[in-house]
Amino acid sequence: MSSDSYRRQAQSRMQEIARLQRDKGREAERMANFQKQSNNASMSASRASSPSSANSYLRTAQRNSEQAAGAQKNIANIEDKIAREHSRLADVQKNLAREEEREADARQRDADRRARDREQRMRRIDSTLTEHSVLHRRTLSAIEKIAQLPEQITVVFMAANPLDQKQLRLDEEVRAIAEMIRKAAHRDAVKLVSCWAMRPLDLLQALNEYCPHIVHFSAHGSDHDEIVFQDNSGATKLVSKEAIVQTMAAASGEIRLVFFNTCYSRNQAEAVVKHVQAAIGMKTSIGDDAARVFAAQFYSAIGFGLSVKRAFEQAKAALMFEGIAEQDTPELFVADGVDPDQLILVKPPGA
Repeated sequence: MSSDSYRRQAQSRMQEIARLQRDKGREAERMANFQKQSNNASMSASRASSPSSANSYLRTAQRNSEQAAGAQKNIANIEDKIAREHSRLADVQKNLAREEEREADARQRDADRRARDREQRMRRIDSTLTEHSVLHRRTLSAIEKIAQLPEQITVVFMAANPLDQKQLRLDEEVRAIAEMIRKAAHRDAVKLVSCWAMRPLDLLQALNEYCPHIVHFSAHGSDHDEIVFQDNSGATKLVSKEAIVQTMAAASGEIRLVFFNTCYSRNQAEAVVKHVQAAIGMKTSIGDDAARVFAAQFYSAIGFGLSVKRAFEQAKAALMFEGIAEQDTPELFVADGVDPDQLILVKPPGA
C-alpha cells in the first residue's frame, strides 16, 4: 500500500476521533444537565410542603439521575471507541512511517540510478567525442598524406628470364598489369616502366634512372632467398637477399613498395621493410597464372586509389574468383608504425 493510502487512512482516523470527541462533549453536556436537574429536583423535594409534592420531585430527581448515568455510560463507550481509534491511528502512522522510509529509499535508489545513467551517458558522449576527435585527426592525417603524394607514381617492372631456366610468361604478366592500370580510375597517376633481361647491375641503373615508387620483381626465385637474374650471356645469375636489401637501402627515398612476384620471396620481403614502407613476397612457389592474376588485380586496385592493404586483399580474392588455389601464397609486410589500411600510393586527381 502506498504512503498516500496510509495518509488517507490516518486522516480518516483523526476525523473519526474528532467526531467521537464531539459526541463525548455532547454527552458530557447532557450528563451535566441531567445531574443539575436531578440535584435541583432533590432540593425541591426537601423543601416540598406536602408528601405528594416531595415524592413527585424525588421521582423527577431519580429519572434525571438515571438519564445522567446513561449519558455517563455513553461517554465511557465513546472513550473506548476513541481509544481504539487512537490505537488504529498509531498502527496506520507506523505503517505510514515504514512506507515513507521505503519510498524514500526507492526514490534515492532511483535518483542514484538516474545519476549513474547520466554518468554513463556522459561517458558515452565523451567516448563518442573522443572517437570523433580521433577519426577527425586520422582523416586530417589521411588528407595530408594524400596531399603529399606525387601526381604520378612510377612502377618499374623488372623481368629476368634466363635461357637456362624454365621460361616464364612474363610478357603476359606485364601486359595484364598494363591493361588493368589502363582500366583504373586514376590510370594517368600510374606510370608503368618495364625493364627486361635484367642483369644485377641493371637493377641499380633502373633505380637511379626512374626513381620508382614501386619496384616489381618478376623472375624465378630460389628456396635459398635468391632472385634469379641473368648474366651477359643470358644464363642464370643468382642475387642474394642481402644484396637486394642493400640495394633497396641505397636506392632513392622514393621507393614505398617492393613487390617480389617470385617464388620463395617472403624472407626478402620481410627484410626489405626495414628500408621501405611495404613489401609483398611469396611464402612458397607460385605459378605463372597466379602471379599474373594476383599482380594485375593488385595494380588495378592501386590505380583506383585503394590502400595497399585493400589492394592486397582484392588481389587474393581475384585468385579465388579464378579458381587458383594459391591465395595464401602471397604475404604482405609493412614497416614498424605503418598502417597498411592507411598506406595509399595513388593521389586522386584534384585531391
